[in-house]
Amino acid sequence: MSGAVLVAVAAAIGNLLQGWDNATIAGAVLYIKKEFQLESNPTVEGLIVAMSLIGATVITTCSGAVADSLGRRPMLIISSVLYFLSGLVMLWSPNVYVLLMARLLDGFGIGLAVTLVPVYISETAPPEIRGLLNTLPQFTGSGGMFLSYCMVFGMSLMDSPSWRLMLGVLSIPSLIYFVLTVFFLPESPRWLVSKGRMLEAKRVLQRLRGREDVSGEMALLVEGLGVGGDTSLEEYIIGPASDLVDDQDIYADKDQIKLYGPEEGLSWVARPVTGGQSSLGLASRRGSMATQSGLGLGLVDPLVTLFGSVH
Repeated sequence: MSGAVLVAVAAAIGNLLQGWDNATIAGAVLYIKKEFQLESNPTVEGLIVAMSLIGATVITTCSGAVADSLGRRPMLIISSVLYFLSGLVMLWSPNVYVLLMARLLDGFGIGLAVTLVPVYISETAPPEIRGLLNTLPQFTGSGGMFLSYCMVFGMSLMDSPSWRLMLGVLSIPSLIYFVLTVFFLPESPRWLVSKGRMLEAKRVLQRLRGREDVSGEMALLVEGLGVGGDTSLEEYIIGPASDLVDDQDIYADKDQIKLYGPEEGLSWVARPVTGGQSSLGLASRRGSMATQSGLGLGLVDPLVTLFGSVH
């Protein structure tokens, strides 16, 4: 549970940077206007403020499709890189045109973060606290604005406030965000399941939930997405859960999904077929197998057999 919370907090830093930027430009634009003599050119002044919003709007039109293809985590990494680069360019900006380009890059980073952080948190958070964790983007965004206003106020008390420094400071927290996205944040287990990468999804869920048994949640993901990876339902062997210990060497690299049955204390374990006929075994969560009760080591499931023949 704590793993999922820490992952959500780390991901929400992307929204903190968005709030940080929105507040910083509000104070920095006063000094930008003086340096570039924009008092008589309100259009350019407005563009400096709005360029990040324009960039965010543009990037959100394609971010969803790209994230479905590449994954949530790579897009968050790209967002952190865009934040970092835009901060450096704003710190350097020799003229208003370079500043506008930097603000556009910043907007791309904002658009990716605002779009994907809530999705990522939803797909990694446990159901019982999913709603609570999904308030983090709004909370961190507001917190970022507060911290930025405090920074701008402090810098405005200096003899010669630097708008470049105000905007360039963004690179520091964005570098921290980059390190977290690369080395700490896992890929979304839901996205992994949608791509058929069941074993990776299981390992991520085990890390996020802090327990070994995540079979029930894996089964819900497979059912909800209507996928079984590259292996369809009829291609799974269903066997007793306790058999997994004996067969762990054989199936070490195979996907396994435990499906809980309607009777209390009973469960099925699905494994990819390595050859032969699909079969069904019934197991107890307490470790006693129905096969020991005279049902046989591998009952043939007529539904699985039927699906296999139709397929």
